[in-house]
Amino acid sequence: MKAPFSHRKRSVPSYLFTISFIIFVIFLYGEDFTCILSSPFLGSQHAEVHPRLRQQQLRQKQGLLREKDEAVAFAVGKMAEGCDVFEGEWVYDEVSRPQYAEEECPYIQPQLTCQAHGRPDAGYQHWRWQPHGCSLPSFNATLTLEMLRGKRMLFVGDSLNRGQFVSMVCLLHRVIPENAKSMETFDSLTVFTAKDYNATIEFYWAPFLVESNSDNAVIHRITDRIVRAGSIMKHARYWKGADIVVFNTYLWWMTGQKMKILRGSFDADPKNITEMVTEDGYRLALGRMLKWVEKHMDPHTTRVFFATMSPSHESSKEWGGDPDGNCYNETTPIKDPTYWGSTSKSMMQVIGDVFGATKEPITLLNISQLSEYRKDAHTQIYKKQWSPLTTEQLANPRSYADCNHWCLPGLQDTWNELLYAKLFFP
Repeated sequence: MKAPFSHRKRSVPSYLFTISFIIFVIFLYGEDFTCILSSPFLGSQHAEVHPRLRQQQLRQKQGLLREKDEAVAFAVGKMAEGCDVFEGEWVYDEVSRPQYAEEECPYIQPQLTCQAHGRPDAGYQHWRWQPHGCSLPSFNATLTLEMLRGKRMLFVGDSLNRGQFVSMVCLLHRVIPENAKSMETFDSLTVFTAKDYNATIEFYWAPFLVESNSDNAVIHRITDRIVRAGSIMKHARYWKGADIVVFNTYLWWMTGQKMKILRGSFDADPKNITEMVTEDGYRLALGRMLKWVEKHMDPHTTRVFFATMSPSHESSKEWGGDPDGNCYNETTPIKDPTYWGSTSKSMMQVIGDVFGATKEPITLLNISQLSEYRKDAHTQIYKKQWSPLTTEQLANPRSYADCNHWCLPGLQDTWNELLYAKLFFP
């Protein structure tokens, strides 16, 4: 009976030595063990995706150019998996649309009040955007104001972005007491204040984003447009401190000619002006804007959006209508889901290239395709005119129909529903 006991006694030092050696190695190389155990090949990798705009229809599947694992600023929920809010159809809805009446919102400029200027139909107000296989979250003005408490939402761009700004104000102001809101304009900056929330919704006029000779917010109807290369700080100093920024720029670039680019100052004489292909100038401006965003916008606490091109409907032959017509007298949307009008595919490609390559978490509001269908939603002739109409114009209303801007209430309220969805439910 002693033999087994003596054998066990002799094996103890060897066993203890083995255990001690293992503990020593783990202690000595503990950090390496930790790194090995946490290596990507032992777990799933999260691939960052850059959804790019397709050349034909700007189909962006997620809205965010770069999805992040960390919490997204202002998010209160998430959309259903696989829901692309930019792909869908227009549904006629007399129950829930419009969300406000034209006469109830005193902030709409007379250039957009179509009913007040005699538009005989109101069907354009009743179309609701319905994404395929999912639904947009219902716009909640109270939630929006609570989330904007102590914050600054800023729209930057041209008159189309100003229309979206006004739409947002109209969607919000109805839940704010009369003595608790105000609207003021300071040159290029217009500020709507919700006093009880210490929140502002603002618009800044910068049709090219960078400095140009069209920067006067009132007097800017200039045919010989000149853009100052790379100069954005003249405008951007007013953007600092914004918590949410919505940029746009497109229509002012579409002159049909090369863009004139200024090297140096507008005060210089003579001026150093060169011509540049429009797409290259557009790329230059977007790149300069992105550099500013990278330097001044904290991706953990702020959100940045870029609204894609707002389409025009200048030729009804594009949708099978009168060869000499335009948007005038159009009262229903285009039903063909493949329709794409005259919106520049090459400029669209620039957007895809520039934003697809950026590391900044900028959300694209892909308003282009869904707006292409809305030939009925423009102001047409039902607006305040910039100058008295001539006898010839009065005899031919198509000649002065505005097929660029949109009636309010109307299409641009949907743009803000999309903004609401992407801001709070990314």
